[in-house]
Amino acid sequence: MKLRGYFFNVFVAISLISCKTTRFNMTPNEEFKAKAPFYSRTDAYFDTLLLRQSPNLESVLRNPDHLVQVIYTQIDRNKKGKPSFAHHYYKVQPDQYFYPASTVKLPAAILALQKLNELGVEGLDKKTTMITEAAFSGQTPVYNDPTSEDGRPSIAHYIKKILLVSDNDAFNRLYEFLGQEYLNNTLHRLGFDSAQIIHRLDISLSEEQNRATNPVRFYDTASRIVYEQPLVVSKLPYQQRRTLMGKGYLKNDELVEAPFDFSQKNRLTLVDLHSILMSVLFPEQVRKEQRFNLTKDDYTFLYRYMSMWPRESAFPQYDTITYPDAYAKFLLFGGSGNSEDSSIRIFNKIGDAYGFLTETAYIVDFKNDVEFLLSATVYCNADGIFNDNKYEYATIGLPFLKELGKVIYDIERQRPRKNRPDLSPLQFSYSEAAHNSSSIKQ
Repeated sequence: MKLRGYFFNVFVAISLISCKTTRFNMTPNEEFKAKAPFYSRTDAYFDTLLLRQSPNLESVLRNPDHLVQVIYTQIDRNKKGKPSFAHHYYKVQPDQYFYPASTVKLPAAILALQKLNELGVEGLDKKTTMITEAAFSGQTPVYNDPTSEDGRPSIAHYIKKILLVSDNDAFNRLYEFLGQEYLNNTLHRLGFDSAQIIHRLDISLSEEQNRATNPVRFYDTASRIVYEQPLVVSKLPYQQRRTLMGKGYLKNDELVEAPFDFSQKNRLTLVDLHSILMSVLFPEQVRKEQRFNLTKDDYTFLYRYMSMWPRESAFPQYDTITYPDAYAKFLLFGGSGNSEDSSIRIFNKIGDAYGFLTETAYIVDFKNDVEFLLSATVYCNADGIFNDNKYEYATIGLPFLKELGKVIYDIERQRPRKNRPDLSPLQFSYSEAAHNSSSIKQ
């Protein structure tokens, strides 16, 4: 009887899960939580598929030193165009740390828009002039931005620079507007429990300095203050962890022969990163608990700049030698060169630092009606020394991500679909004039 009762309870639980998922799709974040918070997962289907399609990937995939993790999501649509998702995993292990680098800029950009919506202040939006002051050790002010159309800094312009070329200072300004507590507590409420974004990028500051975020003021076109936020000192309790990697690091040009401590560095798992991208691209298909509080215009704004090439921007202007089309596109394009196929667009965010290369991407081919989600991270630091700038990005990491993207793209080109997706809502006119009039192909 006890055994029968056990199986009955299991059946009821499965039935309840099935009922709950008939309308919404589970993100990888939710799939992993349904099994256990931390465990390693590799789909046999995905494993054999990758190696069958490209033996060139094997040397990196099979080498445990490269700490490879990959999430690939197939998207199928019903007759009404509603998508469903099948997630496939290769060596995905949320408790295997990798430094997320600039990928943390994606949730920061999203939450900056969300915070504006939640403030609900009349006259305050993403284009409102934002002045940053300095009121604590290590802080710097911003009073103008010569790269913007009118010379004024704004949330919109910072997000634009983040998505186009992964600008570090732009992220730091959003970090200061958001503050540690709002940024992290909001991600945790959305279900991204292990996210830890606790420091600025590209500048060396103490924990105390990173807890303190600058005063900011927003002005309307008549130079009247619309909203102001004082200096904030975060009391966020840090999640305790001990993350030591490698065998040495350079400090003041001297080699320290000891593992490098990432325990108080930013953390964002590939599972959470992929789920955040899925949530922002397909908000109606995920549970309300993992949706961001954004307007239709916010989504359009994000999609446009996530998929724009740097050369298509008028403000800022980017030269094609320093910033080619693939500058911030690792998967499929390898981070260099210009796109020869105007029908392919990549909605993504990349990160590279300390030997880690990471990207989360939604890749679309408008000509062939192809769409899929792909996220991956790979570690390229053969000597195990950090801060020496001797990382195998060009010889291992970028070629691997380029080939991985190509393999999955080729699979998707050949994969039969019952219903072809209508991707036209994601086809934008990328001229600045078109954006200012909020034009988008329907």
